[in-house]
Amino acid sequence: MAEVPDLSERAGGAAAPDRAARVVRVRAPARLHFGFLDLHGGLGRRFGSIGLAVDAPAVALTATPRDDLVVTGPETERVRGYVRAAARHLGVPEVAAIRVEASIPPHAGFGSGTQLALAVAAALARLNDRPFAPEDFADALDRGNRSGVGLAAFTEGGLIVDGGRDASGSPPPVIARLPYPEAWRVVLLLDRSMTGVHGTREVEAFRDLPRFPEDQAAEICRIVLMQVMPAAVVADAGSFGAGITTIQRLIGDHFAPHQGGRYASPAVAEALAGIAARGIAGYGQSSWGPTGFALLPSEAQARALAAELEGPGPLQILVARGRNEGASVKAA
Repeated sequence: MAEVPDLSERAGGAAAPDRAARVVRVRAPARLHFGFLDLHGGLGRRFGSIGLAVDAPAVALTATPRDDLVVTGPETERVRGYVRAAARHLGVPEVAAIRVEASIPPHAGFGSGTQLALAVAAALARLNDRPFAPEDFADALDRGNRSGVGLAAFTEGGLIVDGGRDASGSPPPVIARLPYPEAWRVVLLLDRSMTGVHGTREVEAFRDLPRFPEDQAAEICRIVLMQVMPAAVVADAGSFGAGITTIQRLIGDHFAPHQGGRYASPAVAEALAGIAARGIAGYGQSSWGPTGFALLPSEAQARALAAELEGPGPLQILVARGRNEGASVKAA
């Protein structure tokens, strides 16, 4: 008989009553955005995304009861805003002591805003013994406007494909979620000297770019369905990586006018050119960047590449795993 998981410890499940909780701990994974499926939108849904939850970097925070609101750690103003929005949605007072112990670099291609917002909302809900369903917070926290990958990374983790947005304005539905092979690794290239397109510039980019070619959207969807997803199931790292790289080329060239080229960061672009020259199949930029990535089939190969890439300059190199579960929410 299969073991029934304890959903009280998973972000996507309803919390068990815990009125005596004095501290709530939340850890939420970053996500990589590998690309949009259909920027053309001729079938009634636009965007659609494929992405991956990774174990690093991550959000880690604690929440404890208090009669006022005190926020410590990085991004305090952002956290205060999320507390106010989540409290209104939950119908609870805007009070707690929130300590952010670790954060995801903002505007770097990791979906930091979504993960931080949902982590705060989950902590506040658990602290007040309220049910928490991340998809219900999309509008309240202004998350999931184009991609559903961030929401699904928080609830489930893994390799995620969403079906894009329709005219209803509802969050994009997750149409596939697959476990990422445990042996595979991701080498992350973080450019500490810049941030990616965001805010008003992002809105302007989506407004001003020409309509995406329908035949290229069809090609991306075919690659996702008939190459990338099967390769993940059978753990064919070469086919998986080649498919992701092709998607990156098509999407990156479309956005090039607004980010200065296929990749936003010159330092990342140079490193990725070197990665391609080594014969590595899978590489690219997450979302608007500037973070780049390379997909490797083993820990040893990832560590070897990371050692080769380390050196002077703006790049920070990390080796991450795919995370096949969502955020953890624990009360004590």
